[in-house]
Amino acid sequence: MKPIKDILDFPWMTEKSTAIRQLSNQYVFKVKPSANKIEIKKAIEARFQVKVEAVNTLNVQGKLKRTRGILGRRSAWKKAVVRLAEGETIKEIE
Repeated sequence: MKPIKDILDFPWMTEKSTAIRQLSNQYVFKVKPSANKIEIKKAIEARFQVKVEAVNTLNVQGKLKRTRGILGRRSAWKKAVVRLAEGETIKEIE
């Protein structure tokens, strides 16, 4: 298994991620693009000592941005939405 630092980057804290955390016990993380669902599940369980029920991932494409007339692109990244078992929470994030 890869080290946790090679899988997880950090929790993704937005209004939408906070809402789904409160409503459905799901947490959103920014992860390395090469990480798969099994590695993400094992890393979350090892890092936070919680039981993970499901992991959904999506690739976020970088947006085109223009600065002073020069066209550039932001980096693409991967997002993981992790659903925890009933009654489990991650205290470090809340």
